[in-house]
Amino acid sequence: MGIVNIDDELHDQLRKASAVTCRSINAQAAFWIKMGMLCEMNPTVPFNELVARELQAAGVDPQSASSTSL
Repeated sequence: MGIVNIDDELHDQLRKASAVTCRSINAQAAFWIKMGMLCEMNPTVPFNELVARELQAAGVDPQSASSTSL
């Protein structure tokens, strides 16, 4: 594990986003890094499709998720 230096403004945005998504600051940063890499490697694939692929690869069943109400 390493340390990544980011500026204060980005860290503040990271902290705010992590509160909204119920992730730790580190988990939010890891999500942004992973999704950023996937977006760069697949520039023609929409973001939502990349997320859906990752959820499917993790074994999330879209049918059971869509049947629950918010």
